[in-house]
Amino acid sequence: MSAKKIWITDTTLRDGDHAMSHKYEVDQVRRIAQALDEAGVPVIEVSHGDGLGGSSMQYGFSIEEEEKYLRAAAEVIKRGRMAFLLLPGIGTRHDLERAAKIGAKVARVATHCTEADISEQHIKMAKDLGLDVHSFLMMSHMTSPEALAGQAKLMESYGADCIYVVDSAGAQLVDEARQRVRALRHALEPKTEVGFHAHNNLGLAVGNSLVAIEEGATRIDGSACGLGAGAGNTQTEALVAVLDRMGIETGIDLFKIMDVAEEVVYPIMRQRHVPRIDRGSLTIGYAGVYSTFLLFAQRAAEKFGVETRDILVELGKRKMVGGQEDMIIDVAVELANQAKSKPRRAEARA
Repeated sequence: MSAKKIWITDTTLRDGDHAMSHKYEVDQVRRIAQALDEAGVPVIEVSHGDGLGGSSMQYGFSIEEEEKYLRAAAEVIKRGRMAFLLLPGIGTRHDLERAAKIGAKVARVATHCTEADISEQHIKMAKDLGLDVHSFLMMSHMTSPEALAGQAKLMESYGADCIYVVDSAGAQLVDEARQRVRALRHALEPKTEVGFHAHNNLGLAVGNSLVAIEEGATRIDGSACGLGAGAGNTQTEALVAVLDRMGIETGIDLFKIMDVAEEVVYPIMRQRHVPRIDRGSLTIGYAGVYSTFLLFAQRAAEKFGVETRDILVELGKRKMVGGQEDMIIDVAVELANQAKSKPRRAEARA
């Protein structure tokens, strides 16, 4: 492995927001951001799980105003840089400008893996505001490496500084992750960085991140304690430990980031949700379903008396993606109705 320095972005305060059911308190955001910064994390992402403007009926309401979270983190991040996520169609120009004014330095503009063209306006806005732009190609298992590289070239042409292969479903096997990162690295200009964002639904988050580094990725996402959607993300402290053993520099103090996870993040996440590879999250990885669907599917299963796993499998068959959360209820209702009709059909045959 030729990499000498890897830049880690910690997503505890963004992807972790999904696992926390969008119930972060402002003081919790402040404490986590400060602890991550003191541990030497270079980029700390802060926003609703679905990005700026995501607090809504569709995606789940935060308990505080978005601006309060951003300001709390900006006040304590001294060494690193604050980032935010923005999905075109959810976040607006006003949201982007406000985040930059508050102190964000990195804009992470995300689209579905086949819809890079909708990111042009937001990438260019962010560049005009002087931000670094890291673009996301989400659910990247749903298209070929070659097609993914073509989408990445579009984002590069709009001005993106780094383009991420995003395994939103935690569905990619090792070779699948390798092929996608390799395709981007070969297609993009040398000055354009490649990143990788994993979910651990198949237990491959750290392994796939290492494969991404082997293929030229220089930016890797993680979250403390793995706090994130589904079975969680690449565990920041575990990744730092592995890279340290490999002689790859991250600039993060290993023992400090271990303490952040154990003493700051874990006590908070225990109040809401501890991600793990359970039946539901494993089904997400197996079926290739958006990781953020897990808690929605669990709630729908309980409400309509069906199995979470059955909902997730059906969503996978229908190739549902982020933004189609309303379909989770529809699927749960259909499954419940099917279950009710089975006894009647059996009686009719008798």
